[in-house]
Amino acid sequence: MLPLKPINYLAPMLASALFLLLLFSGFIELPSLSSPIPIPAATAVRPNIAFTDLASAFELWDSHVGCDRFRAAHAGWAANASAIQDGGAADCAAGGTSHASVLVKGWTWIPDSMDNLYSCRCGLTCLWTKSPVLADNPDAVLFESVTPPATRKKGDPLRVYMDLEASRKPSGFEDIFVGYHAKDDVQSTYAGTLFHKNRNYHISSQKRKDVLVYWSSSRCLPQRNQLAKRFFSLISYHSFGKCLNNVGGPNVALSLYPECSMGDQSVPHWWDHLHCAMSHYKFVLAIENTLTESYVTEKLYYALDAGAVPIYFGAPNVWDFVPPNSIIDGSKFSSLEELASYVKQLADDPIAYAEYHAWRRCGVIGNYGKTRATSLDTLPCRLCEFISRKGGRSANIL
Repeated sequence: MLPLKPINYLAPMLASALFLLLLFSGFIELPSLSSPIPIPAATAVRPNIAFTDLASAFELWDSHVGCDRFRAAHAGWAANASAIQDGGAADCAAGGTSHASVLVKGWTWIPDSMDNLYSCRCGLTCLWTKSPVLADNPDAVLFESVTPPATRKKGDPLRVYMDLEASRKPSGFEDIFVGYHAKDDVQSTYAGTLFHKNRNYHISSQKRKDVLVYWSSSRCLPQRNQLAKRFFSLISYHSFGKCLNNVGGPNVALSLYPECSMGDQSVPHWWDHLHCAMSHYKFVLAIENTLTESYVTEKLYYALDAGAVPIYFGAPNVWDFVPPNSIIDGSKFSSLEELASYVKQLADDPIAYAEYHAWRRCGVIGNYGKTRATSLDTLPCRLCEFISRKGGRSANIL
């Protein structure tokens, strides 16, 4: 048996020291993931592996980049603060009533779990209910699926009309309009949790490497379907909704990911396991019904909540509502081919991929905190405050 040769550690140690010196001097740059353009392979000094373990990707990112560098890179993040109404400290000196009640009228998708007596700012209490018995003398009636009465007499409840659809439009008969835009009387974003309380929230630590993109859509709009179909011709995907389904049905996710079961005997619905299922994928395709300013819906926020990276087509000012470096903005690419190429490269680069999760790990959120604070979750108090400032039932007739 030949004697083992002594290992020369000097060369690799010198090479490592030289790399670190060049890295921290700025001579070697890690990819700037705020840009959608891929870093050429010749200049990327990083592992090239189709990783599956998210925690390991985070460890690599911590050792190569780290939160201090990420915070410094986004210290000048300039989101448009006026895109979101200020839900901060209330002006208690403005006065108003000490209590306001809202009766939610007729059928609506607003969950029953919102019914409550809320303690709001400035000592205001707010009763929000669908029960005309509990709100026997409401200060306001909220209409979401039907048009409010054409007239209101002095002493009648204020008429509130809510429309969060892309085509949002006041009815013309309301005293208060609730919409998704900051210009509306009261804004309600889609970033809350009340849309999806009763779901399986298991987040997988393992990401698939054989299928990159998750999609689920059950409203098969031609324009959206066409965009998705073109993109899917270039990349691996699983579609679990009714549109372009390629897995065999909307509940196949439960056979692929048994941990996503709700654990009861009830009939499964694809939305019950939506978050859990998408957490197994590195990317989620999110295409809005309509591409219009400030219309950023749950399609994007679900992906963020599930620990995936959204590939987004929608509001041109989407960056006013999300954390820095948290999404891939499809509109910034010159073609779907370029987008698909970038996504594939990212999927094989654990450090670059982990940077899309750095915002939550390093506490860099931009306007995202305000987006959450202006969601349906906080609507009862914010609407009651508006009603209180108007004087409730005693408000003047418009």
